[in-house]
Amino acid sequence: MQPIQSLPPTFRWGVSTAAYQIEGAADIDGRGPSIWDTFSRVPGAVANGDTGDVACDHYRLWREDIALMRQLGVSDYRFSISWPRVLPTGKGTTNKAGLAFYDRLVDGLLEAGIRPYATLYHWDLPQALQDAGGWPERATAEHFGDYAAVVAEALGDRVQDWATLNEPLCSAWLGYLEGVLAPGLRDLTAAVRSSYHLLLGHGLAAQALRSHAAIKPNVGLVFNMTPCEPATDEDRDAARRADGHNNRWWLDPVHGRGFPADMREVYGVALPERPGDTETIAAPLDHIGLNYYFRQIIQDAPDLPAPSYRVVPVPEAPTTAMGWEVHPDGLEQLLMRLHHEYAPASILVTENGSAYQDEVGADGSVHDPDRVAYLERHLEAAASAVQRGAPLHGYYAWSLMDNFEWAHGYDRRFGLIRVDYKTQRRTIKASGHRYAQLIADHRTATGFPV
Repeated sequence: MQPIQSLPPTFRWGVSTAAYQIEGAADIDGRGPSIWDTFSRVPGAVANGDTGDVACDHYRLWREDIALMRQLGVSDYRFSISWPRVLPTGKGTTNKAGLAFYDRLVDGLLEAGIRPYATLYHWDLPQALQDAGGWPERATAEHFGDYAAVVAEALGDRVQDWATLNEPLCSAWLGYLEGVLAPGLRDLTAAVRSSYHLLLGHGLAAQALRSHAAIKPNVGLVFNMTPCEPATDEDRDAARRADGHNNRWWLDPVHGRGFPADMREVYGVALPERPGDTETIAAPLDHIGLNYYFRQIIQDAPDLPAPSYRVVPVPEAPTTAMGWEVHPDGLEQLLMRLHHEYAPASILVTENGSAYQDEVGADGSVHDPDRVAYLERHLEAAASAVQRGAPLHGYYAWSLMDNFEWAHGYDRRFGLIRVDYKTQRRTIKASGHRYAQLIADHRTATGFPV
């Protein structure tokens, strides 16, 4: 492994969050309902019946949270914008009060010397658009492009770094195929159509950002990727399908290669293609965002519906509280794969982090040695990939603070900062202090000014 000091002097050190997971203020200042407001109220859908109604109350406490970022010494903050806060029904009249929140947040970040990186969509589709059909409908992609234009007009004079979508795989496969995320459907045809329109929406949003932002935008798309390895030689075809399902189905179209022919056959669902869509979906990317959490060991499962595989555990492998294997080499593997197979100009690790059962000491401190080790080992893997030629220019820890972890509610904590949800008190964990030290050490070693 390579020392972290080998990362380039201009390396971007950041943290990431998502709007529904931290903002709260669900019915404040004109925000409309999202699919997560609806899904979290379905009995049994979310652990403990938790919702994001209050979450970390970041909508009110954003100044405090920026101050905490300053303590960590991060250069960048990746956040997402709530579509229903800006356009309560997903289209039509802009909610000026909701948009003003992001205006204040961006100004506050810049005043603190922190570079804002805005994600337009992190899973919180306006419920009104879901009621009209959601992502299986082409109109949703078109409305997303219009929404991107509204946000670019408002913030594009100060925000340069953008991601159109966060993890479209989760929106389509987990939301419309497996039903474990909002909107909670289990329909292969709807899922495949959603996947297509999500990427079409990305292309339309990229066009809107480039047309409406006052400063030239740095446009990316955030993929959650996973290495897919066969459990045995007999499982190689299944691993190929798993790779298609998790990785190639998303990466190939945005790089102008179209949707993989082998996966089209696996799904057996006609894509809602129209002339010109291929070029729109392949809008040029200024960077790729990579979210990495685990690898998958794949076993053929002809008894299961398409794509007909199952994920099997690695015996005696260390895991996080999510049950995910800790496998830092997978991050290096994916960075090198992106570099060799897709040749992006720039890669940012936009999420990487771990959930553990944190214990609070008598003095209120949080010692989380497993998360510290996870952070160090994955940064070493990233540094190794840089030494091998990968164009990695930044790392964003997931997450700035504990938050609403989707279907797991508040039972899973990923934060570098602990949140007491009853009092909203924030406490920097040992992992947060370690991250701050790594950043400071890197800057000292490379001579880069704070």
